[in-house]
Amino acid sequence: MYRWNEDGLAGWCDDHQVLCFALALWNGRDPIVKERIFGLTGNEGNHGEDAKEYWFYLDSTPSHSWMRWRYLYPQDAFPYTELVEENRRRSRSEPEYELLDTGVFDGDRYWEITADYAKAAEDDILIRIMVHNAGPDREEIDVLPTLWFRNTWAWGGDDRVPIIRAADSELVAEHWDLGRMSLASEAAPELLFCDNETNAERLWGVSGRSRFPKDGINDHVVAGASTVNLQRTGTKAAFRHHLRVGPGANATIRLRLSASGARVDSDFDAILDRRRAEADEFYAELMSPATPPDQALVLRQAMAGMLWSKQFYNYSVQRWLQGDPAGPKPPPERLSGRNSAWQHLDNRDVISMPDKWEYPWYAAWDLAFHCVALARVDPEFAKSQLLLLCREWYMHPNGQLPAYEWAFGDVNPPVHAWAALRVFEIDGFRDYDYLERIFHKLLLNFTWWVNRKDSEGNNVFQGGFLGLDNIGLFDRSSLPVSGHLEQSDGTAWMAMYCQNMLELSLLLAQHDRAYEDLAIKFFEHFALIASALNGQGLWNEEDGFYYDVLHLADGSTRPLRVLSMVGLVPLFAVTTLGPETMARLPEFARRADWFTTHRPEAMGVIEHMREESHAGWRMLSIVSPERLRRILMRVLDPDRFLSQHGVRALSRWHRDHPLELEVGGYTAHLAYEPAESSTGLFGGNSNWRGPIWMPVNYLLVEALRVYHRYLGPGFRVECPTGSRHELNLDEVADEITRRLIGILSAPRIKPDGRGS
Repeated sequence: MYRWNEDGLAGWCDDHQVLCFALALWNGRDPIVKERIFGLTGNEGNHGEDAKEYWFYLDSTPSHSWMRWRYLYPQDAFPYTELVEENRRRSRSEPEYELLDTGVFDGDRYWEITADYAKAAEDDILIRIMVHNAGPDREEIDVLPTLWFRNTWAWGGDDRVPIIRAADSELVAEHWDLGRMSLASEAAPELLFCDNETNAERLWGVSGRSRFPKDGINDHVVAGASTVNLQRTGTKAAFRHHLRVGPGANATIRLRLSASGARVDSDFDAILDRRRAEADEFYAELMSPATPPDQALVLRQAMAGMLWSKQFYNYSVQRWLQGDPAGPKPPPERLSGRNSAWQHLDNRDVISMPDKWEYPWYAAWDLAFHCVALARVDPEFAKSQLLLLCREWYMHPNGQLPAYEWAFGDVNPPVHAWAALRVFEIDGFRDYDYLERIFHKLLLNFTWWVNRKDSEGNNVFQGGFLGLDNIGLFDRSSLPVSGHLEQSDGTAWMAMYCQNMLELSLLLAQHDRAYEDLAIKFFEHFALIASALNGQGLWNEEDGFYYDVLHLADGSTRPLRVLSMVGLVPLFAVTTLGPETMARLPEFARRADWFTTHRPEAMGVIEHMREESHAGWRMLSIVSPERLRRILMRVLDPDRFLSQHGVRALSRWHRDHPLELEVGGYTAHLAYEPAESSTGLFGGNSNWRGPIWMPVNYLLVEALRVYHRYLGPGFRVECPTGSRHELNLDEVADEITRRLIGILSAPRIKPDGRGS
């Protein structure tokens, strides 16, 4: 049994994962019932962890009143062994071996399983399972809608056991907190019962807690074993629908999970149709009438993926370190090992996940980007997620935000303030209570960054890998030689953090003048950080680019001349202040004018605070217009950064000019890799050495629009580089946006003919 969380196909649960529902399938040929997505572990896959199945999140409303999911299940035996062995045989220089490569889908011999969920009420869920035989022959399949309780009783502390029992042809689940829920079927399927307990005898040769452990339904269906409880009670139960479906034909299963004991009745399909129509209406209002249909579909399915990827995340670090009262004591070294400094962290919440198979745990900066997207459809959930990571049972007492499960003490780019600001804007600039709550917590986090990641006290920041995984020559969190790394992206992220906090302060100061003092603080702090970045050798005048600089123990320095997204992050640190802001906050305006006059060492980055644009804007930026023009020459060059589908994370120049660094007896290599990674860094299945990464492209597009606001339509650059075609920065942002959209929708731009 699972210790912390449950898993399943098209799975649903309540907000504390007390009761779970999911599908299980058997094609009559597999050695096991299909209960969850199959994939390879990091050691099994030649490019790390990888799911070897095909499933799709097709639709969802923010309230989950309507949801649709689809899965393609082979009719022939699933090639589990072949997938494991062939991927293990392949090297990192070879492509992955996928399920489609095995030929198991040849002749369209597969089942298309579609699950629809619709709410008749908050605790009344209609479930429709449509089974389509895509193949040429009549086939049989077992469909097993399964209901079970997460095991909360085997670990010690609370040994109360809930129950699922048969009531005529229904499953009735009873729990002291959740109450009573019943699952009814339109048909009269066989009812199968076992317990959500580990099969201790099969694994360890000892008797377990139950005569009918959790694989009992599997063994009964596949082998006809006497492994289900004929008393028809347990903590796991399923309806067994045995279907015979002709070629190209369909079968439908209708279920109802409710607190009231409602049956599948004549209004069942009408309720589903009504909920789907409401979803159509909701998304129609979300989009402009001019949105092309294929792009509207991309947006809707993207939101479906976001909404389906909510997960109940359950992890108590203290319990994990110390072990369960009813379990064996963990090895003593665990108490001083991974995450041992995070014993306050106790997660039992519904959280937006990057992926429910490969990435079923949150990361601070991933979650921030999720919230900006989710705010378009559910701003309250987005705000609650951003606040959640700042709560005392998440945020470290020293102010650090937890990075991710593998190492909470690692560091992600500090984009939480940026996300908080964007969500506030998307929500209509109205929830000042939320803004004030999150601002105070972000003050703690900002202070942690200043105190912990500026090792020399010179406003140049480290931070480690900073979410960009294998983008560097080596793991930036664990240097292979003595010394330290001054990071152009680490410092730029902090400059951007300052700007975001400045903008938040200015918004709050309009309602409480006390925040004006903090606005002044962040304005001046930005100037110091930006001046340091431009004055510490991170800008390379010869190349016209920002690089990381390695400071060795002997006092020497080595610029790491990697043309990557690391050198583009300084572009993100730009903001503008309008004339109304300066007029409304005279103390801030007075202090800003004093600072720009009396701190000449900061003039390089705040000179545009003194020069109003044609529309009265003032600009704060790390990158001057002259440097911006030089950087964009590379960014907009199809042979460097600009692809047909957006801006690459690593310049294609490194395809023919791989980089090699020898220092202190250590040699590191880096080359352009636009698809899978050829290294095992960070698991081997994450690659920043060439692919297009949406979040940083989004930040780049956003930054270009801010520069345009100040520089105006007269500031033009060649786009693409070498084309003799000039665009202003707003038009450049549009061009990159069109290319990014083209990844998923029908192309609407003429290819430049220079490859991807």
